Amino acid sequence: MRKLNILSARPGDKLASPILQENGNILLGAGVELNERFIKRLKSLGIDMLYLDDPMTEDIEPTSAIRDDTCKLATAAVFKTMNTLMEQPAAKGRAIAPEMGRTFRHVFGDIMQDLIAREDVLVSLTNIQVADGYLFQHSVNVAILAGIMGLAKGYNRTQMEELGMGALLFDIGMTRLPKELINKISPLTAAERATMEKHTEEGFNILRAQHDISLLSAHCALQHHERYDGSGYPRKLSKDAIHEYAQIISLADVYDALTSPRPHRRRYTPTEAIEYLFAAGNTFFDLELIRTFCKHISIYPVATTVLLSSGQIAVVALNNPLALHRPKVRVLREADGSPPPAPYEIDLKDQNCLMIIKEM
Repeated sequence: MRKLNILSARPGDKLASPILQENGNILLGAGVELNERFIKRLKSLGIDMLYLDDPMTEDIEPTSAIRDDTCKLATAAVFKTMNTLMEQPAAKGRAIAPEMGRTFRHVFGDIMQDLIAREDVLVSLTNIQVADGYLFQHSVNVAILAGIMGLAKGYNRTQMEELGMGALLFDIGMTRLPKELINKISPLTAAERATMEKHTEEGFNILRAQHDISLLSAHCALQHHERYDGSGYPRKLSKDAIHEYAQIISLADVYDALTSPRPHRRRYTPTEAIEYLFAAGNTFFDLELIRTFCKHISIYPVATTVLLSSGQIAVVALNNPLALHRPKVRVLREADGSPPPAPYEIDLKDQNCLMIIKEM
């Protein structure tokens, strides 16, 4: 399969990977043949990338961070919990979802089992979901990235659970904001931004009222918009005053937000997002934490279509953990636009004269 911009999709193309609804259920499954109506509908739902079947790359398959079933169940749990809270009046100091802790402890346990079983140390987030599902899938993605960081730092079981619960529920305060504010595309006014920023304290208040959720997990909701230099909110904490769990979740939050399609801007490539993180080192984020994070992120995920400096078009076939910028690629089009007699591969770590110019 190969990953392509939806603008390159044509009627008759077949999906190689499913597209998810906001609740984690499948909207269109793998093997579905696209037509004009499907393509138009997917564009209207905010989907910008697709995994498509391609005979020249049929043996190339990206490794998902977690199993599809795990992702579906996790997204469904986040969707159900957040929608339940949106429909309930605020109840300060009272646990309004008594099963929340047990539910998300089980959800994160499944995520960790999948992460521990992985052979590939590099993570790429492969799920394609509708724009309306961003809030729910985003929480799952942040939990995946945070789990990888916890493993990299050697956290024990208790620490992993505290981090994971905080990661899955860090944005739960968004359920206390007006829906029209959450979905607003145009720039926020000063008053709207002040209201938006309250979601950190709202989330903290929801989580600390749960008897079976750690106070440290609740602080992830409170502190995930604090910044290393003290420029964040709500308390303008800096450096080590921000709990490491919250720093990890903040990194994962920004990375996944940048690499997801949003109504007001285009999606960043993983390379662009990582460059942004490094530029924010010791300003927004602890530089050492960024270095640890980026060691485990696939800069050019397998199945990504790329343009080489030679003018050739290729698909990433294999990542090299020791040279993240230099994957092995399979050439699909020569510089003159012609297909090769047979697909062939180039290992960029052995070809210093070649580089990837951009993703396509």
